[in-house]
Amino acid sequence: MEFSSSNNIVKLCLQGMEMEEKGKPEEASKLFHQGWDEATSNFEKFLAAHYVARHQKDVSDKLSWLEKTLQFALKINDDTVKSAFPALHSNIAKCYEDLNDPDNARKNYDLAKSFREKPSDKGPFYHGTKADLQVGDLLTARGNSNYKPELKMNHIYFTALVNAAGLAAALAKGNGRERVYIVEPTGSFENDPNVTDKKFPGNPTRSYRSESSLKIVGEATDWVGQTTEDIQKWKAKLANNKGEIIN
Repeated sequence: MEFSSSNNIVKLCLQGMEMEEKGKPEEASKLFHQGWDEATSNFEKFLAAHYVARHQKDVSDKLSWLEKTLQFALKINDDTVKSAFPALHSNIAKCYEDLNDPDNARKNYDLAKSFREKPSDKGPFYHGTKADLQVGDLLTARGNSNYKPELKMNHIYFTALVNAAGLAAALAKGNGRERVYIVEPTGSFENDPNVTDKKFPGNPTRSYRSESSLKIVGEATDWVGQTTEDIQKWKAKLANNKGEIIN
């Protein structure tokens, strides 16, 4: 399943995160449990279980939910969840430590280390913007952040989901039309830490960043844009976001 903010389970998890930000953990927990009860796909169950797990006060209950999360992550086993494995195994290891089970703790810490590697996503990759560019042009780092204009970004950002790039284009500064370019990284890249595990477990939005340039190789036209209402909601959410950008 491709990640979509219009998915009902994703919506419930987003609502739960909003309740967390407002200091309402009980309301958040109810929304995450609702997501779990209504989840049908492996990805939906993986997502909901992740949030239910972090609201468990009992260590044994938390371990049980983390292992459920891992179970569904292993069933999916693609680029949307691979980056979740290090944190998942580390959290499971911590639970075993708290339960005085050093053997299983050590096993999971070792697994966490084994999963720390560069993304294996082969693309195609996309970058959304309002800039009018040409095939062969290079997109480089050191531009101003769309979300904090005073901040110079050390990386250039891109995604393997064309509709996510479309959303980025809608939120980008400028008055030009929204464009989604097909790009190729010219160097190594990593998971975007501003979304990876910080908001959703793993990297379901397949969002990446690089210090090296991105080469434009084409323009995508078959992407679905957000409604005006949804764009306004995203802009309001970004305006109210107090979190720091990992640069």
